[in-house]
Parts: sequence; structure tokens; C-alpha cells
Amino acid sequence: MPFATATDGTRLAYQELGSGPPLLLVSGQASDHEIWTGVREAFAERYRVVTFDHRGTGDSDKPEAPPYSTRGFAGDAIAVLDHLGIGRAHAYGMSMGGRICQWLGIEHAARIRALVLGCTTPGNAHGARRPAHVDPVLASGDPERMLPYLVSLEWAAANAAFLARRQEWQLAHVVPPHARALHYQASEGHDAWDLLPRISAPTLVIHGSADEVNVAANAPLLVQRIPGAELHIIAGARHVYFWDHGEEANRVVAEFLARHPL
Repeated sequence: MPFATATDGTRLAYQELGSGPPLLLVSGQASDHEIWTGVREAFAERYRVVTFDHRGTGDSDKPEAPPYSTRGFAGDAIAVLDHLGIGRAHAYGMSMGGRICQWLGIEHAARIRALVLGCTTPGNAHGARRPAHVDPVLASGDPERMLPYLVSLEWAAANAAFLARRQEWQLAHVVPPHARALHYQASEGHDAWDLLPRISAPTLVIHGSADEVNVAANAPLLVQRIPGAELHIIAGARHVYFWDHGEEANRVVAEFLARHPL
């Protein structure tokens, strides 16, 4: 397993697939690169797809300090790009990964060509809050409790083998309680509202209409704050829209990136 090294010495496991212009995929809260299964393979036909395991997840180190933050995670992403000698890339983040990508666009503009912000928010201070009953489910990290919020139960039933492989991976790469708590705090503490208008990269905001983890009302808020941002809502999709609505999601993202070549 190859590793990049963050500025504080934390080792970050990374993965590469495909060839072409670089595309960095940034996972969500307490998630590693495995969340992108299916998406990685689809985009590797045209791009050099780079994923990495956030600190605290997967095969990366799991330090208890310094405090985790979405801004700090963006620094980790840049450390991976630096290690690979990638000067500029597209960046596509989902959920907390979309919050991390906001910082990439704000503080590392020269490194980013186009941004895709998936199922994410500008932060609780200015965003639309999720229903209160979802908070304890999200904090628990319990896959069984989380599943109905991630995808439709019909899709889950039809893709039991896919979900079983995911569960097997998760059991072999358990996120320790301290890291899960630090991820939750980092995600909940995100606030880039005042600086979002500084994002100059072409930006696509994509969201499922039935998402209760990060409600869809956040998508137009981001579009209003980021100059020139585009919006695409996937009807009926829940939080992990690129699983059960993968064909539509991948097509929309691919068309957007093709209009903004590196």
C-alpha cells in the first residue's frame, strides 16, 4: 500500500486507477476510498483517478491529535497531490468531502481546475439543517441504521452482494471511536460561508432530492454563493446518489468535466 505524508507526519494511504487528466475523489465523514467503488472504475476510463483514505480511516494513520477539520483534510489532499507530482487536478467530493473541496477551491485555487460538490452543505451556521432524528444515526456510524438514508431499500435489496462486499471491507478497516468522533466534529464544525465567493474554479453542485443526511436545500445555497456554479438535482436520490442513480450522476459529472478540460 503506497502512502503520502501529511505536513504533521501522518501517513495517508492513496490509490490510483486509470490514466489521463488527474481527478481527485474525496470521500465523506469517516469514509475511505471504498465509498467510490463503481465511480472510480467509470472515470478511470478517461482520467487518472486518485483516491485516498482520510486520516482516521482505511489504511491511513489514525492520530488523536491535532484536531481534525475540513480545512486540515484539504491540506491532506494537497499532500497526496504533491506526493504524486500532480500540479493541478479536478476535485470531486461527496458529503464531508464536498466541504473539504470547498477549502480546496478557496485556499488552493491554483491546484484545482474544476470542482464537483456532491451531497454537501456550506456548514450548519448558514446551511439547512438535517432532520433531528438523523443526527444520532449519523453519529453512531451503524451501517444498518444508516443504510435507509444512503440508498433506497429497493436498490439495497437488488444489490445485496455489493453491500456485503462493502460491509466486509468496513469490518476489516474499522474506524476507531476516537477517529469517528473527530470526523463528526470536523464535519459539523465546517463553515466556509464567508469565503465561498472566492472560489474561481468552475463548480458543479449535485445532490439527491430525497437526501436527509444533507438536505437538498443546501445545494441552491452553495450555488448562490459560488460564482457561476451549476446545479443538478437527482430526483428521488438519497445521500449516496452515485450508487443507486449512478448512470445519471456519472453522466452529469463527466459532461461537466469535459467542458472544463485541464
